[in-house]
Amino acid sequence: MSFTKIATAGAGTMGSQVAWQMAFHGKHVTVYDAIAAGLEKGRELHEEYAALFVEQRGASRREVEDTFARLTYTTDLAEAVRDADLISESVPEDLSIKESFWREASTHAPERTVFTTNTSTLAPSVLAGFVDRPQRFLALHFAIGVWDSNIGEVMGHAGTDPTVFENLLEFAGEIGLVPIPLRRERSGYIVNSLLVPWCTAALELLVSGVSDHQSIDRTWMITLQSGMGPFGMMDRMGLGVVHHVAKLVAETTPDSRALESARYLDEHYIQKGLLGVVTNEGFYRYPNPAFAQPGFV
Repeated sequence: MSFTKIATAGAGTMGSQVAWQMAFHGKHVTVYDAIAAGLEKGRELHEEYAALFVEQRGASRREVEDTFARLTYTTDLAEAVRDADLISESVPEDLSIKESFWREASTHAPERTVFTTNTSTLAPSVLAGFVDRPQRFLALHFAIGVWDSNIGEVMGHAGTDPTVFENLLEFAGEIGLVPIPLRRERSGYIVNSLLVPWCTAALELLVSGVSDHQSIDRTWMITLQSGMGPFGMMDRMGLGVVHHVAKLVAETTPDSRALESARYLDEHYIQKGLLGVVTNEGFYRYPNPAFAQPGFV
């Protein structure tokens, strides 16, 4: 099974990186977003990635031009998926939005299409019933900073065709990822099973008044010899995603601290449009955050 024509859904920070990574590695990618402004933002992000690849990753101008030649953009879902070998979905972490997307997408996609979700918090089995071919549905999960944190976590559900699973592992390698097979469903996969408790603990320290976000990051960065602390990582993930995860933890566990963290994020950041790197401000200001400056640690 060969995947050469890809439809990516969602042109935000994550979706735009997924599309760029695939196109840079030779795939023909149609980028879909339901909102025209969101699609335009995705185009702008691709221009930023092009400059980054030339200036910092050694890509040639020709490679970047070829990448753009393999990218198309649309707000028409039927057009996006009508000839897709594979769909990669990175729409918002909202079950109703994902259900609406997958029910429509599967009605327009060819019989050969494989359906993949990049959800951070939902198991594939939660979404597989929304498509007409659940045996061809599974997760291909990316980490933000796709070309540097280049893992591709592949996780099916009980009804996923094993051949499709193995083909997707191969595809992950083709687009420059290190394929990571998950043989059982686990909400959060490997990376988020480790990352979410880390971010949650940092938020609790901040919200409860134990310390400020820079001191928390500084402690982590010095002790672990790391270039980024939890609040820098949350900015990179997107504070909208972090807020959603905090709400989800609050709704599914008896942890009242998670609800306090969600409220804090909403009041101090979400309502003000401060979503992290994507809006150039969150816990830090970008493109030159304080934690990356000399003397921070």
